[in-house]
Amino acid sequence: MSIPKNSSKVYDPELSKKYEEKGWWLGMTIGDILDKYAGLYPDKEALAGQGQRFTFAELRSAADRLAYGLLEQGFKKGDRVMLQLPNWPEFILAHYALQKAGLVMVLLTVDHTEREISHLAKLTEPTGWILPLRYRKTDYSSLIQGVTEQVPTLDKVIVVGQGETAEYFEFSDLADGNTDPQDIRKAIHQARPDPGDVCYLLPTGGTTNLPKCAVRTHNDYLCNVEYKSRAWDINIRDTSLVVTTVGHNLALLVTFSGAIFQGAKIVLLDSTRPVDFCRTVEEEKVTCTGLVPTLISRFVAYEELEKYDLSSLSKVYVGAAHSPPELVSRVERLIGCRYINAFGMVEGPCAQTRPSDPLEIRTETIGRPVCPHDDFCTLDAEGKKTPVGVEGELAAKGPGIFSGYYRNPQTNTFAFTPDGYFRTGDLAIIDQEGHIRLTGRIKDVINRGGEKISARDVEDIISTHPAVEYVAAVGMPDKDLGEQVCVFVKPISGATISHEDIVRQMEDYGAAKNLIPSLSEVVGSLPLTAAGKADKKILRLRLNELYKEKG
Repeated sequence: MSIPKNSSKVYDPELSKKYEEKGWWLGMTIGDILDKYAGLYPDKEALAGQGQRFTFAELRSAADRLAYGLLEQGFKKGDRVMLQLPNWPEFILAHYALQKAGLVMVLLTVDHTEREISHLAKLTEPTGWILPLRYRKTDYSSLIQGVTEQVPTLDKVIVVGQGETAEYFEFSDLADGNTDPQDIRKAIHQARPDPGDVCYLLPTGGTTNLPKCAVRTHNDYLCNVEYKSRAWDINIRDTSLVVTTVGHNLALLVTFSGAIFQGAKIVLLDSTRPVDFCRTVEEEKVTCTGLVPTLISRFVAYEELEKYDLSSLSKVYVGAAHSPPELVSRVERLIGCRYINAFGMVEGPCAQTRPSDPLEIRTETIGRPVCPHDDFCTLDAEGKKTPVGVEGELAAKGPGIFSGYYRNPQTNTFAFTPDGYFRTGDLAIIDQEGHIRLTGRIKDVINRGGEKISARDVEDIISTHPAVEYVAAVGMPDKDLGEQVCVFVKPISGATISHEDIVRQMEDYGAAKNLIPSLSEVVGSLPLTAAGKADKKILRLRLNELYKEKG
């Protein structure tokens, strides 16, 4: 799939017409959303972070100036630009500037390696790259040199930060405020994309191969934004804390774009330390945030949690990985907020519990699809729909689902069924009311003597132990059985736990013998993917090395 210029080339023309006529696609661009609220509430605070604050009018003005600066430097409508910034206000400004200039944003995290960035740059052929000159202990100079030497199209590098940057464009220079506002408005009007144009190329969060890129248009992505924000009741009175990396789709979709779509304020936090999280919630009167299970587990295990006033926090969206039922209950008990158990993918399928759902639904399921016009089903091994209540691979199609991976026809062939359903790779059961219970990943299984064991089943049971903050189960090589169950356990601060404790707890729980781990590794931290999931690829490599050492 290349980058077409209208939705009729991205989507089947009949589907595009249907989605537009029924209003499931808004016919607006991402830049239009910012303009809408800047017009409605110009003096309302829209953004706070890193000591900077912007009203909606100020945010629009700054984004417009930067968009004009990009166009003046020779960027043309449809050009790809990689955006790699941490949770700084400059990310938000750059994001809207790219959209208003009609450019296609390739989303990166600050943790992407040279290998990954070079791969994505060769795939997408960007003409620009926006990133920090330095971030924390990292100097990006060598990274920039390594990537630009491999990608001839990448001739405009824009850096945020001071330094000797004669060879790069400086972000602050492009947002010069001396340009006539009429000239800015004229240039932006001419560059405005069509709602059916591609707005993002979003890398997948896979841990086994180099990332693919999901093609998203203004129409289909805003469908996700609208219905997801409504599903957990984001509104104009909310203050949304962006604490997960804004270079990942969870933050981009949920706590940033969803909040702006509803006219809410966003607060950027460039730290995942519990003390900084608690202090920011208290000072900014944060009402909602989006997290991953590893982060929320760390926050509720913070020994000084009770010292802070977190009463403003009414709802917490948790996605990107499985939430054990015990975690849901613990968060609601200790913080007093409503836990939104959620599921989302850069490809578009989105489901989540609602604030009004009973506890059983919030702990045992990921709720219902956020968009009532997206069709979710489960498929058997032959690709046929399974009956209600029967496990199968979760699949979806509709106005919020992407149309394919960029320049990857082979993967697209297998990613979609002949009748257009996108296959998620997750195993699930959908009940009569449409609630979805994830039962595992097709590949996240441990093969013990030919018996398939869901890693999630093991993790759910061990997570009920009061000393456990987070756990990841993986297959450990075994010469007789093929694999044995191994778990990596991170205890809560100040707690200790042994393999014997885990075995005893599982036996007391009544777990089947094949679920009980043969090895338990207690760790101070777990390696995480960019999505905040336990990086099981790295954990398996550790086990393989251990297996080799022991012969």
